[in-house]
Amino acid sequence: MASCPSCGKELPGEFPFCPFCAAPLETRDGLAEQRKTVTVLFCDLTGSTALGESLDPEPLRALLGRYFERMKGIVELHGGAVEKFIGDAVMAVFGIPQAHEDDALRAVRAATEMRDAFPQLGIEGRIGINTGEVVTGTGSQRLATGDAVNVAARLEQVAVPGDVLLGEPTLALVREAVEVEALEPLVLKGKSAPVPAFRLLAVRETPERGHDTPFVGREREHEALLGIWRRTLEERRCELATLVGDAGVGKSRLVAEVLARLDVRVVRGRCLPYGEGVGYWPVVEVLKQLDLLPEEEGAAVAIRALLGESDGPTAADELAWAFRKTLERASAERPLVVVFDDIQWGEEPFLDLIEQLPLLSSGGSLLVLAMARPELLDRRPAWPATLRLEPLAQDAVEALLPELLDADLRKRILRAAGGNPLFVHEMVAMAAESQSGVFVPPTLQALLTARLDQLQPPDRAVLEYGAVEGEVFHHGAVRALAGGEQVTARLAALVRKQLIRPERTQIPGDDGFRFRHLLIRDAAYDAIPKATRAELHATFAGWLREHGKSIVELDEILAYHYDQACRYREQAELAPDPELIEAARSRLRTTGLKAHFSGDYATATRSLDRALDLAGEPIDLVASVYISDALFRAGRGGEALERSRDLVARAEAARDRRTTLCARLQEAWIVGWREPERATERCERLLAEAEPELAEAGDEYGLFLAARARGVVATFRGRQDEVARAFDDVAERGPRVGVNLDVSGWQAVGRYLGTTPVGELLGWIESLHPAQLRGAYVRSMHAGALAMSGGLDEARMLLAGLLEELLERGNQGEVARVQRNLALRLEELAGDPVAAAAAGKAGCTFAEERGDRFVLSYAAPRLARTLCRLGRLEEAEYWAKKGHEVGAEDYAEAQFLWRQAMALIAARRGQTDKAIELARDALVIALDTDMLNDHGDVYFDLGEVLARAGNPAEAANTYERAIACYERKGNVVSASRTKEVRSSVAAAAHPG
Repeated sequence: MASCPSCGKELPGEFPFCPFCAAPLETRDGLAEQRKTVTVLFCDLTGSTALGESLDPEPLRALLGRYFERMKGIVELHGGAVEKFIGDAVMAVFGIPQAHEDDALRAVRAATEMRDAFPQLGIEGRIGINTGEVVTGTGSQRLATGDAVNVAARLEQVAVPGDVLLGEPTLALVREAVEVEALEPLVLKGKSAPVPAFRLLAVRETPERGHDTPFVGREREHEALLGIWRRTLEERRCELATLVGDAGVGKSRLVAEVLARLDVRVVRGRCLPYGEGVGYWPVVEVLKQLDLLPEEEGAAVAIRALLGESDGPTAADELAWAFRKTLERASAERPLVVVFDDIQWGEEPFLDLIEQLPLLSSGGSLLVLAMARPELLDRRPAWPATLRLEPLAQDAVEALLPELLDADLRKRILRAAGGNPLFVHEMVAMAAESQSGVFVPPTLQALLTARLDQLQPPDRAVLEYGAVEGEVFHHGAVRALAGGEQVTARLAALVRKQLIRPERTQIPGDDGFRFRHLLIRDAAYDAIPKATRAELHATFAGWLREHGKSIVELDEILAYHYDQACRYREQAELAPDPELIEAARSRLRTTGLKAHFSGDYATATRSLDRALDLAGEPIDLVASVYISDALFRAGRGGEALERSRDLVARAEAARDRRTTLCARLQEAWIVGWREPERATERCERLLAEAEPELAEAGDEYGLFLAARARGVVATFRGRQDEVARAFDDVAERGPRVGVNLDVSGWQAVGRYLGTTPVGELLGWIESLHPAQLRGAYVRSMHAGALAMSGGLDEARMLLAGLLEELLERGNQGEVARVQRNLALRLEELAGDPVAAAAAGKAGCTFAEERGDRFVLSYAAPRLARTLCRLGRLEEAEYWAKKGHEVGAEDYAEAQFLWRQAMALIAARRGQTDKAIELARDALVIALDTDMLNDHGDVYFDLGEVLARAGNPAEAANTYERAIACYERKGNVVSASRTKEVRSSVAAAAHPG
């Protein structure tokens, strides 16, 4: 006989509504099953075989009848349901069809009554109890299935007569209400590891429990936040305050109370409960509300890119800087409060952004109010400016209770609330809807599940459909998931029940809703079976693809939902859906590549890794290449090299020649920076083999990788004109193969270090896209070119502005690179070797701490040359030897630089023969490159060595060659200074 899915009573016939509770009896097939956390009880007779021998069948039948009837009565008295009788065993479940917040305690109490009834019936029995998640039907087929059922049965089977054994999950829920004896972990059939078990000794009344969460009666916290705000006004500064507390503790209410006291503009952003790859959702929300661009053009360009209004990749630190500049402008016009909710879901770049705001912002009154669960501090124990919210005092909780509640109900709620205002709110709402009273919830999750189980099935289904989208959901999405049925009345009913509330829509022309508490959403979502979740996530993604085109991070959100659909199909052991898998793979791949090009390498790695998992056997070359790139750029060079080599192995195993060549080119790219020794020759041989084949085959992506590899080879050979040409080729081929990779920095470096005249370099820089002009390397090379052309003041201003921005963004790595590369050279051109040495030393120390051998191989000897001219020979020798130690033999720049430095050191120590030999060796190596400015430097150093060796005439000729190199490059500053030195040396050579 069928049963009502709402009240559980057996139906006397077929009805559209239950004749007992009036609940509709039609439920969408997709939600005909539910996942629930229940407590399962198994009770079995012992010695039943002996009873059969000693009793006539009729008395035995009567005894078993009384036993079954008594056990069933006890179970139902405590709100449980007998699922089935198996021989002389009883299986009962607490939590089906109606969940109660104290189901585990009810089961334990029922077990003690059943145990006490055994002697009265003249029998012996044993009981096992366990709690866990099961799948159960909502109609007549309510049989619970899951591991929790199996463990309960096994516990009963190993118990001795008269014992009640509890599983560990059950004990965790009833610990304060029972006395138990711990047993040695039990080896149970079907379990891979021993299972903890506890013998029940006694059950007592549940003591009042505490909770680590609060709300009302927040005078101290309220005043603390107002004090912080007053400080922001008085000092015109940015402050960060983070409220940390469990869900439902009253963080949002406290913020609302504080804001109500302030005459201030307020903007809000929230972190989505699902965060990889959706790192900047709260930032976008805030920017849309501000409707304001920063004054700095570079920052404005970055904001437009973030909002999807323009193209071009934007690095994470640049976005953080641009967002801060936007807030500074807004707060300068009027005091501003930015509220970020649920930041424990935030991605790392977003958390970095928040943490740096008070450290780097200036110029306006700005308060950043963040709210988080304690999980934030698990991730970031040193998170600043946290204000923990503790449970409310009982008198404050009492003030929240309606005066009309009777004294007994008030007492129960106060005991159950534990100082948590969400508990109070939910229990009062439940009491208003239910005539059966309120029971003490063992956990907030149990309370919410109990509340949701009181909904009519159609209302609950709508709530579950909304939960699939997230904490904020849309009318159109719910209707699509409901198969096109009208859901407006159901949504209105849920608003009245204070489970959801209207919310600003993210979809034009639609209505938005928000769960009043995220845990309500979680409880609703957790009840959906995995197979149904898979179907719903896929359906929602299809709807969002059509209706969410205005959402900035649409790809990331679709990637999440398609991926969830695939994962749940796998977990539910459903047949693979090729179209769904391809949709997930494609969106994850797009998300990963976007994250890579914007500098979010952690998200790129996760998304591309999952995309490759879904790709299966066919090799996704682009995703494989960029996951190794992302790993390398994230500082995981070993993993990057392993991935690139694995790609080669898979391509070779597939006997795919072109993919193998591409994979080897990617491997060469990583090896060039990771293991540079002798890597250049190997890469040259590979290029000679690969490029003709790839060109003949018309493989554009392969030629893109080859061009990049050529850039590596040219860098190590010191052929900077080839570096520029190689990366010009990369820049041209990238868009043709769908790779939005900005290599303007590489292009600028090649032109700066090679033979490109300074005037031509400056013209090329001016022709770049504004987004490219913001790059650190482009701006560095721009400053260097200006300095060489004589514009030292302008160059210093440009470089100082760049360093200031990098420091504001907290990008120490970029700061170090600029210091050791350009700041040192610029200060040398400006005639300030002390400043040059300070900048170079800061950069080299950073590289040494990071173990960056490649950078040290050229930066350390450049620093040594500067220190030598200051007479700090011991320091100079340390850095020169460091460059020699780490420099690859076939890295031309490193090889001539350390020889230059050691030649100058030897000359100043009077070791002239050694100095001349080293200087001439350096010249031979340098002249095999096209690094024109460095040619001048090598000639200049050789001139000094010769002059100190007593050869002024030869020194003067050598200085002449240096001047020619400088003038050819357009380095008028070095040329002029060298002419002065040459004149002095020439005068010494011809004193008459």
